[in-house]
Amino acid sequence: MTLKTLEDTPTAVPNPPTAKKLPKVDVVHGDVRQDDYFWLREKSNPEVAAYLEAENAYSDALMKPTEAFQGALYDEMLARIQETDVQVPYRHGAYFYYSRTEAGKQYPILCRKHGSLDAPEEVTLDLNALAEGHTFLSLGTYVVSDDGHLLAYSTDTTGFRQYDLFIKDLRTGVTGPALAARTGSAAWAADNRTLFYTVEDEATKRQYRLYRHELGAATPDGLVYEEADEAFNVGVGRTRSRAYLVLGAGSLTTSEASALAADDPRGIWRTIAPRVHDQEYDVDHHGGFFYLRVNDTGRNFRLVKAPVEAPGRENWTEVVPHRPEVMLEGADFFQDFYVLLEREKGLPRLRVVDLGSGGSADVPFPEPAYSVFPAANMEWQTRKFRYSYESLVTPRSIFDYDVDARASLLLKETPVLGGYDRTQYTSERLFATAPDGVQVPLSIVYRKGTPRDGSAPTLLGGYGAYGFPLPVTFSSGRLSLLDRGMVVALAHVRGGGEMGKPWHDDGRMLKKRNTFTDFIACAEELTARGYTSADRLAIEGGSAGGLLMGAVTNMRPELFHAVVSHVPFVDVINTMLDPTLPLTVGEYEEWGNPQIKEHYDYMKTYCPYTNLDAKRYPSLLVKTSFNDSQVMYWEPAKYVAKLRTLKTDTSPLLLKTNMGAGHGGSSGRYDRLREVAFDYAFILGQMGIAR
Repeated sequence: MTLKTLEDTPTAVPNPPTAKKLPKVDVVHGDVRQDDYFWLREKSNPEVAAYLEAENAYSDALMKPTEAFQGALYDEMLARIQETDVQVPYRHGAYFYYSRTEAGKQYPILCRKHGSLDAPEEVTLDLNALAEGHTFLSLGTYVVSDDGHLLAYSTDTTGFRQYDLFIKDLRTGVTGPALAARTGSAAWAADNRTLFYTVEDEATKRQYRLYRHELGAATPDGLVYEEADEAFNVGVGRTRSRAYLVLGAGSLTTSEASALAADDPRGIWRTIAPRVHDQEYDVDHHGGFFYLRVNDTGRNFRLVKAPVEAPGRENWTEVVPHRPEVMLEGADFFQDFYVLLEREKGLPRLRVVDLGSGGSADVPFPEPAYSVFPAANMEWQTRKFRYSYESLVTPRSIFDYDVDARASLLLKETPVLGGYDRTQYTSERLFATAPDGVQVPLSIVYRKGTPRDGSAPTLLGGYGAYGFPLPVTFSSGRLSLLDRGMVVALAHVRGGGEMGKPWHDDGRMLKKRNTFTDFIACAEELTARGYTSADRLAIEGGSAGGLLMGAVTNMRPELFHAVVSHVPFVDVINTMLDPTLPLTVGEYEEWGNPQIKEHYDYMKTYCPYTNLDAKRYPSLLVKTSFNDSQVMYWEPAKYVAKLRTLKTDTSPLLLKTNMGAGHGGSSGRYDRLREVAFDYAFILGQMGIAR
């Protein structure tokens, strides 16, 4: 069945829900603004939940003819997954840690073995047991004390990203009562009894306080630090050398760090370098020096070292200079070497540097588009660096890089059951030309034999915000699209970090529209090269990528046939006008502050909710979660309610709300797979593919 219009649907469906209008008028910079659906923000109002459930019922009714197809998609995607599996163990202290899954269980089981992989298994946390009685479970912190006796962990059971912190005695298996609520990061001191942890401000959801907890103490946990600047969040961690605890405070453009000797938990935290506006740095440690990745001399960062006893800027010595063409994304230090995490021409790379000789080597990667990330590297004294590699055709693979041999050893490639043959698929990388002449990367995958005559259905994804590169990753589920003749492409638009910090700068604040015109250029490139055509093109994005979906759909609705928008940030102006909402103040540096007229006027040119108009739109599936703390459910709900009154077509418009989850949707792996099957049935149905 092709879900092109309601009339195409062979079974009766109800009329789409109609949200009542309760006009709310604001005047901003002399601009009179009416918001008929402001009332949908009232989460405790039963009418709000009733409206969302009505939209769910409507979506389910419209998609009912695809139920068998959804089931088939789910079954074939599940059949590719090795349900009972064990991840590669990593060493930390006297133990080897790993996670494993069991068929039929939604969540991983976290385990360890003492001294040897042949030792008896100890279960540190069974997330399935923790999830009992809950529709959602997310694990936050998971840190073990140096002696291996105590585990600090945190869980969220609503999806609102409010984590309760617990301490479990791994010797007895006894978990104490919740130590604190709304926690973020945590780190043990070297005494195995002092835990530092951060807590969020309940109103704004920013991590703003650092506390010290001492086991067995009769006094309340001591407040160590409070961050007053509402644009800043704090986090605490421990260097790989185990010598220092580091407290980081940062906004989206500025950061500062303080350090404390791990063996002196009641000592004084010392600021490494006071914050300077628009300068970011992070810290690692080796011997008598702190090593800082900092963007003080150029946007793409350099590496400097500073004496531990006097780490101020006046004592910095350059180790790796700033390079305009290379983004330094990170630096990982070990006893005898360090690894530079770099990105050049949009592609990541690893450069391993020997601290003794100063010699270096790049880790080679064979494919035109890929992702590589550090894996679990907990040991300080080692000659190996563990990393994760994958591409659009290569499943996630864990490697150990031998520093002496300058060679990588594959430890495990994620199994893809059912006879997956990667040689039957092609991965490509090409560039689209933006209106200002900038070359925008595209990563593409398709099954060999897919026609290049404009007839192939295509799914184009994008994000483009916060300087985050859109990862080029493998998905066994995606094979269900490729094997049905779809091309899948990723648009690496400005606002992301693919080409370094300037790539981000050119897609934020008063340059945000570049993100949207880049994406449109990518869509046009795909059609010009014959990969697809406008009536065969679907697009997909989530969160800030959902903003992208809303903006380009308003700008060029005729260019896209279908849109899937996950937890979309579509009500930009109203959200950014409300500093009481979580995240708003901290994100002025990404989107701008509409209290400033220049910022307001610019936002008004692209805000999806503001720019909805009476015209034809593509088919849309809009998805949200009732407990989302990052993009509140009411943004997509208002967007759909308003669009229903304006669109002049009969193409499907679906709003699907997960009433028991947060920003990432369902937490259980089987539940997530069913959500993907729903999305794929919608996308494929729009392309006339029903089996």
